[in-house]
Amino acid sequence: MSFALRVVVVVSLLLSGFARAESAFPVTLEHKYGSTTINAEPVRVVSVGFSDQDDILALGVKPVAVREWYGDMPYATWPWAQDELGDAQPVVLGSRDLDFEAIAELQPDLIIGVSSGMTEREYQQLSRIAPTLPQSGEYIDYGVPWDVRTRTIGKALGQFEQADALVNRLDARIDALRDSHPEFHGKTAAVAFYYNGDIGAYTSSDLRSRLLVRLGFDIPAAYDDIAGDAFYASFSEERIDLLDVDALIWLSGGDALKTSDALTLRPTLRAYQQGREIFVGDLLAGAYSFFSPLSLDYVLDELVPELALAVDGDPSTLVPSSAQ
Repeated sequence: MSFALRVVVVVSLLLSGFARAESAFPVTLEHKYGSTTINAEPVRVVSVGFSDQDDILALGVKPVAVREWYGDMPYATWPWAQDELGDAQPVVLGSRDLDFEAIAELQPDLIIGVSSGMTEREYQQLSRIAPTLPQSGEYIDYGVPWDVRTRTIGKALGQFEQADALVNRLDARIDALRDSHPEFHGKTAAVAFYYNGDIGAYTSSDLRSRLLVRLGFDIPAAYDDIAGDAFYASFSEERIDLLDVDALIWLSGGDALKTSDALTLRPTLRAYQQGREIFVGDLLAGAYSFFSPLSLDYVLDELVPELALAVDGDPSTLVPSSAQ
């Protein structure tokens, strides 16, 4: 292909992409507090969700501001998203109260907060600054499924086809892993935590638990009963028996294995006695919690092999993360 012809092809592709983006607008998105209309392709995007920046970056957009969640990473961006961030230097908003003045100074043309848990009052204040996208009202706060979140953000950015392709690829991988591990089917599993003296587990509405269900596991109904409208259930150590499942994943800050050793009743669990515990370190915990198109491959690479060892029926099989 000649140089001139290559230039024509590249220009044609760029124009085609521009035309597709332009044709995606205006777009109106329904959500928890009504609807938001975006009239043109956003350029200055502020992310106030705790994990939405991953979806935005995965779709080729570099937000002018992101929100800190935890981990103290450069520009609140974890390793799996650093390549997509590149040399961009977004403003980092605090993890507590939203700084409306700082957001307004950035002159955004779109504010995305699908994973923010924003209140209606916060939504109204943000909407005075720019079109604002909170979560759907179909799910509990922080409970929007990752695929719904990605596709919703894709529509808001005029990148729905790219978002749909990301979701379809990962969905296919999860389905393939489920089919290749029939031993997961019908087994019980829990994503548990022990943090600042609290013990508990995430409900079936939580994104981390949803992945286990997709892989074939069952989440004990007791967690949903205890949690009510929340995405996690807390209970006393005396009820640690609620964590006696076929595959017990400990998700805690810092050294999860050392932290769980402080639980005096943990040795009474059959999961403990039979080597069916999995301990999630900082990086995997972050990837599992962000649960984004950028972090999910790493989660599957690291977690699925340990799940297979945990439920193989042989107590002598060592789950690597549980090694003392």
